[in-house]
Amino acid sequence: MAKSLADFIREARAQISEVDCDTVEAWLEAGEDVLIVDVREHEDFARARLPGAHHVPRGHLEALADLDYGKAHPELSRARGRRVLLYCDTGTRSAFAAVTLQQMGFTQVHSLAGGMVVWEAEDKPIEP
Repeated sequence: MAKSLADFIREARAQISEVDCDTVEAWLEAGEDVLIVDVREHEDFARARLPGAHHVPRGHLEALADLDYGKAHPELSRARGRRVLLYCDTGTRSAFAAVTLQQMGFTQVHSLAGGMVVWEAEDKPIEP
């Protein structure tokens, strides 16, 4: 039987760590070491983002996370043992991205449950 998008999302979420907005806000307030990665498109990132977020569009994630790629993202590609938080609009793309990074050897990957939609709804801090 063919899989639906919902099937793919369910499978991804079963393999990853999702964290809620309060947990992420506590990390930020405590100054904990966390690399925040926005996997949305450029227009969304330019509009609003989590404080300190790095832009790594989902479509370029594998290349930018690969140390051997000539144009790797300077922080993400070296963050295999570091806590990495991924987010998108609703938590779907970031869930898929989290699975990918885990397959690439990243050991502390988390996806923001509900993504930017929930972050903004809970009136958490953003950068314009």
